Amino acid sequence: MKITICGSSTFRNEMIEYKEKLEKMGQEIIVHPHYIQFVKEGRRDILDRIDKGEHAQVKKENDYIKWYYKAICASDAVLILNFEKRGIQNYIGGNTLMEMGFAYVNNKKIFLINPMPSDMPYKDEIEAVEPIVINGNLDLIL
Repeated sequence: MKITICGSSTFRNEMIEYKEKLEKMGQEIIVHPHYIQFVKEGRRDILDRIDKGEHAQVKKENDYIKWYYKAICASDAVLILNFEKRGIQNYIGGNTLMEMGFAYVNNKKIFLINPMPSDMPYKDEIEAVEPIVINGNLDLIL
């Protein structure tokens, strides 16, 4: 199965970790090349700009939203990494919600690594795209 891994850029280390785990299981994994560079090469230029409050500009310059749309369309499924962020358990941010929407309207399976967040104002939208919660069990990705 071809799977695009999505989630907050805060979870970039986990994206690479899960990419490697799933590839060992025989899955074909798509992760944005920048995340691989951030983790493997320590590339800081983009991360420093994000830290300085230029996140929207970086997203536009690098065409991240369209890149993810195309990656999701080319995949069979998405794996959403939803860990704790800023004190919110199982965090799913705005971009990740859009990526879940891209997957849903293109009839792709949506897997959540952890249960749905209970404290997000758009919990109903997350539920509406019918994600499959795997509770960390990668064997449930079918």
